Amino acid sequence: MNKLLKLRPFTGGIGVFLIVWFGQLVSLTGSGLTSFALGVWVYQRTGSATQFSLILLSAMLPCILISPVAGALVDRWNRRWCMIVSDSGAGITTAVLALLLATGSLEIWHIYLAVSLSSVFKAFQLPAYTASTSMLIPKKYLPRASCVVRSGEACAQLISPLLGGVLLGIVKLQGVILIDLVTFLFALTTLLLVRFPNTKTAAVSEDGKASIWQDVVYGWTYIAVRPGLLVLLILFALDNFVTGVVEVLLTPLVLTFASVTELGTIQSIGGVGMVLGSMAMTIWGGPRSLICGIFAFDLFAHMIILAFGLRTSLPLFALLNFLFFFSMPIINGCCDAIFLRKVAPEVQGRVFATIKMIWMSCIPLAYVVAGPLAERIFEPLMAKNGLLAGSIGEIIGVGPGRGIGLLFITMEIIAILVTVVAYRYPRLWFIEDELPDVI
Repeated sequence: MNKLLKLRPFTGGIGVFLIVWFGQLVSLTGSGLTSFALGVWVYQRTGSATQFSLILLSAMLPCILISPVAGALVDRWNRRWCMIVSDSGAGITTAVLALLLATGSLEIWHIYLAVSLSSVFKAFQLPAYTASTSMLIPKKYLPRASCVVRSGEACAQLISPLLGGVLLGIVKLQGVILIDLVTFLFALTTLLLVRFPNTKTAAVSEDGKASIWQDVVYGWTYIAVRPGLLVLLILFALDNFVTGVVEVLLTPLVLTFASVTELGTIQSIGGVGMVLGSMAMTIWGGPRSLICGIFAFDLFAHMIILAFGLRTSLPLFALLNFLFFFSMPIINGCCDAIFLRKVAPEVQGRVFATIKMIWMSCIPLAYVVAGPLAERIFEPLMAKNGLLAGSIGEIIGVGPGRGIGLLFITMEIIAILVTVVAYRYPRLWFIEDELPDVI
């Protein structure tokens, strides 16, 4: 008994990071299971794609809107406790859903509200989790640590839909939500078992309200006065927009020449590529020059998306999807490492919240514009009797899906030109030398 009373929380940097990472991996997987199951539940009961899309919007929009305020508060609070409270709030929300479902009282609007509340808690959890990395990991290991985090996200995204489909048939929605609650408890336990190093927090003025808004603005100002970080942020916002367009339109493009089963195979191969890319980056640690690594693999990823538009071939698409998702963890890991090294730990909460808000905002924007661009402009142009059928159609073909292909090609030619021009900007190319490391 005396030995038990003498137990102390884990305080070692890398060990603490791995414990927290594993807890968050389990929690992310559980949350993914519930998200998948709730989407299926809503669609089965309403048959409405609009209702389903509103759930996706409810899961994303609150997090985007509240992120700057959440980041400012994260810098004032203990980041470990911020993660504990965020995970607890999300767990309580899930528990309420379970209670409503058990009593037969669950309505669609309950799900919208619960998903929105979970999104708010996520707005606090994400910057706290990201900012904690630089507190726990030595600078030279930050690229690897970033990829470990990314690999956890990739595994959760890959496992959740596959496992969710199986579990829904065995334990139904109630069982899936119960599993999610257990994963929340596991994540909370890992956070309670560890301690984070102390870091300086944001100063709080007597007028707390005014200071909060100053902190919110400071998150943007910190980036804006550092041109290299600003251009890097803009480029990744462009990448997120492009990825959002691909996410929306790749499925209808593939279905013009392949079956649903073959589409699933292509998507699974992409998931395997992301996991292997994360593992490769974790072992390798990234290039010596992180900005060179970002430029090379970013350009490579844009060329892959351009190639999606050239030909309709199942083996080609499988290979391209694998290579695209393989490159993503390397790009993201290098980028995350630069921001972690160049942003002071005491302001990382608000700065990373601002970055996440801008990056995440580009995804719903892509969702909104991708469909109309394809259906109303590019697909008619590449129809059999379309305006470009006799010119560009002779090269990439005509008919269903070829308009999406032309959209990919056009979008990527612009993206490649912007990327090349941006990386010729000295403040970006020499960002690792000109901006001092702060950790």
